[in-house]
Amino acid sequence: MTSRRTVLKGTLLGSAAALLPTAVAAAEAVSAFAGGPLLRLPAPSGPYPVGMQTVHLTDPSRTDPWVGGVRELMLTVLYPARSVRGFSRGPQLTPAEARVFAEYAPGRHPGLPKPGAVDWAAVLTHGHVGAPPLPGRRPVLVYSPGGGDSRSLGTSLAEDLASHGRVVVLVDHPGDASQVELPTGMRTTVLFGPPDPATFRTMVDTRIADLRLILDQLSDLPLAPVMDSRRIGLYGHSAGGTAAVYAARGDRRVGAVANLEGYLDLYPTPAGREQPLLLFRTDGFEGTARIKSSWAGLPGCRALLADANHWAFTDYGSLVPRLQSAGLATATARAALVGTGNPVVTLAEVRRKVGTFFAHHLS
Repeated sequence: MTSRRTVLKGTLLGSAAALLPTAVAAAEAVSAFAGGPLLRLPAPSGPYPVGMQTVHLTDPSRTDPWVGGVRELMLTVLYPARSVRGFSRGPQLTPAEARVFAEYAPGRHPGLPKPGAVDWAAVLTHGHVGAPPLPGRRPVLVYSPGGGDSRSLGTSLAEDLASHGRVVVLVDHPGDASQVELPTGMRTTVLFGPPDPATFRTMVDTRIADLRLILDQLSDLPLAPVMDSRRIGLYGHSAGGTAAVYAARGDRRVGAVANLEGYLDLYPTPAGREQPLLLFRTDGFEGTARIKSSWAGLPGCRALLADANHWAFTDYGSLVPRLQSAGLATATARAALVGTGNPVVTLAEVRRKVGTFFAHHLS
């Protein structure tokens, strides 16, 4: 546990500018945008409806490595809800974030639609903003997204985990995330193209500190009464998986870690027993050789996602095939991003592997 002094703003930002009712109403409209498709995220498979809260977290003791000043984070907390009647579903992106994402995404991932082809602000989650939580103390899972990605791209897996009885905290890491709307304004990524080794290390080290801050502050989050601090797991995709593994090492609060295709060659492997580890990769990722090398000799449960590519672990796994069906993405772009497999089968496998892993080790 660190002794840093932090400031937590745990009110429902969903009721403020981040999730204006007008934005939600617009997102629920059935009309298409500029003739394009109305994209939908797959529904969670668990027995519980999902609630959503948004939290702004600051750490005055730490200087932001990208822009200076106080380090700020944005969190989305998903949880099993007692009832969702009368509570609107939140959008995946705020209107301002959606505009930035539309500009950013085709450069980050060549082959995604150009700005104006898709109304990204109309993509709804299955999280109901401000819904009351189901009573009882639940396992807590904290998610770190891939480098350059925002927390919102981990929504489908997180909602499914929450619908099966966990509290899931999605973390945005301002500076490398494509876009993050903070109460203090919009932050956009400093990354353009793959990061050099020094930048990658700064990114991972910053994420490690962010994750440890969240672990320190779980008891101050608005949903702390339904969080079981004895059952905590970390998971992450790509650079987020890298950060999750290193953040957990030596921290007895963390009971299990799932690494979704993140490199593990930044630091020496420590001696001694560590937490149970899921090492989950695709068969199509161009970095497979480095993944295999950096995972060599590590104890853990290994899993392979067939006919898939790197971003199949994210919401792109469901959205990109729909874009291809609508004529807004080519087969080549789809294969490069998420692979050629059936997206329904791929999503089910990711949900099953990750959910079963945490159910077993955080029971």
